[in-house]
Amino acid sequence: MLRSTRQNKGSTWKVLIMDKLTVKIMSSSCKMGDITDQGVSLVEDLYKRRQPLPSMDAIYFMQPTKQNIDIFMSNMSGKRPLYKNSPIQKEWVAHIRKDSSVLARVGALSEMNLEYFAIDSQGFVTDHDKALEELFTENAEGSMNYNSCINTMATRIATVFASMKEFPRVHYRVARTIDASTLTTLRDLVPTKLAASVWNCLARYKSIIPEFPQTETCELLIVDRSIDQIAPVIHEWTYDAMCHDLLSMDGNKYVQEVPNTSGSGTEKKEVLLEDHDPIWFELRDVHVADANLRLHEKMRDFISKNKAAQLHQARTNGELSTKELQKMVQALPQYTDQIDKLSLHVEIAEKLFDIIKEEHLKDVGQLEQDLVFGDAGSKEVIDFFRTHQDISRENKLRLLMIYAAINPEKIQSEKGAKLMQLAGLSADDMIAVNNMRCICAHETKKSSKGGFPLKFEIRKKKRGIRKERIGEESTWTLSRFYPILEDLIEKLSKGELPKDEYHCMSDPSSSFRGISSSMSARTSPAHQPAQSMRSRRTGGTWARPRNSDDGYSSDSVLKHASSDMRKLGRRLFIFVVGGATRSELRAVHKLSSKLKREIILGSSSLDDPPKFITKLKMMSNEELSLDDLQI
Repeated sequence: MLRSTRQNKGSTWKVLIMDKLTVKIMSSSCKMGDITDQGVSLVEDLYKRRQPLPSMDAIYFMQPTKQNIDIFMSNMSGKRPLYKNSPIQKEWVAHIRKDSSVLARVGALSEMNLEYFAIDSQGFVTDHDKALEELFTENAEGSMNYNSCINTMATRIATVFASMKEFPRVHYRVARTIDASTLTTLRDLVPTKLAASVWNCLARYKSIIPEFPQTETCELLIVDRSIDQIAPVIHEWTYDAMCHDLLSMDGNKYVQEVPNTSGSGTEKKEVLLEDHDPIWFELRDVHVADANLRLHEKMRDFISKNKAAQLHQARTNGELSTKELQKMVQALPQYTDQIDKLSLHVEIAEKLFDIIKEEHLKDVGQLEQDLVFGDAGSKEVIDFFRTHQDISRENKLRLLMIYAAINPEKIQSEKGAKLMQLAGLSADDMIAVNNMRCICAHETKKSSKGGFPLKFEIRKKKRGIRKERIGEESTWTLSRFYPILEDLIEKLSKGELPKDEYHCMSDPSSSFRGISSSMSARTSPAHQPAQSMRSRRTGGTWARPRNSDDGYSSDSVLKHASSDMRKLGRRLFIFVVGGATRSELRAVHKLSSKLKREIILGSSSLDDPPKFITKLKMMSNEELSLDDLQI
């Protein structure tokens, strides 16, 4: 979009004008340097008064709404390319054409089909933070927000495929009911309705977007949060997950304390933990203990290769702590960039380990893992609460949410009441646990005896229990957990999704069927996946590294995606309604290497445990009162 305007020789620099949504889209994928490299000297807010710049051309990147079109037409001056992030209604095009003075100044009008927000090289969100509230509460029945949320989400998902020139075969999880007499609710139908809406958008793209594929080129699986209630609340022990869980970060922003210019104290500095940072990229999916070891090795390696550092070390007499190593490298100004990044992560690792120690998270994490793998039950939870009085209420809440997801029938019994008392949960916390039932495939009727009305699974067998994965034993006992999504992706890749639980929007075309059957029939891990139907990937900037062979040069958050990804055949897309987790994003990274496929995770939002629990607390439920939450 930005590069195309450089063809106009009349103006060297341009102004980029965006609305609130397109600012978020742009900032999620590009850094300011990427934008200025394409001849943009100024970025402006569409809704704010601006100084007239008649000598400069402008690019308007905005949503095609009446308000935006009116603002655009009111401040036209000079030729200004106009880009819409989604399809524009014909009436707005006609509105622009009616004004001949405005029409003469429009250099181009394009629909960009960009309504998603990149979170890393293999992930995106549709920015629906209220999806749980709008789609899964009992009040969602008959709500205008329900249909609006589904339709907007579908449009944004579809723009992913439009921009990447992919046409997916759409799989979705079907609604499940207890028996024929039980009505299927709207929240049971979320994946079904979303799949249908996405399919309708894609069908329209086939006729209006040039070079859009006419046969299936990839696979899309749509599920909701009910597939795995444990993943959003369990402690995930990778460096990435721990940072977002424990450090109260704002998105990817971390506030670091650095020496001030005078050297007399410190000041706060915002830094982004994103893929453009090579240390973050290397450590994000590594166990936090491993990350700490690697950081220490990096610091020592830096000193061993630097004579000035070695001299400094000799003066300090031998062995040094991590903090001393950090101070040493900070005294070497010629290595500022390396030192800044290394010092940043050393500081973060130390903070994480301090919190882990203060909050006894190793003990909490061990019990979580034991519950998930069936090595602990009610007795162990009761003993833990009795012997660990100083555990925070939030961590007790998370333990009980995991316990409830695995043992729904017990949480309604006297044992459940005893656990609530021992944990000392507030009424607010109890609402969060109770609202977990809203994100299940189906719930049973409220007990006439009162008590705690929680039911997570229609089957009698335990839900959420994981089996140890053969051949994937972890060095760290706290890393045994894996999300259910990991199993689903592997089944999708092999064409082995259970047909009674997962349906497809249409039968695949004959050419696609041939590819699917060959994938399902393979037995050797060394067998290469079928290649894409296209001779070359189109779209998909996620797969373009810095200085790639097709002319893209970017320092954006997405630059580290492997160039080999384009050669791996058909992509797999997974979309989770109700919020994805760091563990699921990690699984996508891991399985891309294991399956030799490019896998992309999408969701309505990316939630860390504190954020997910807050959302559960905010979900309204008219049928529930504090009297229902008996202890």
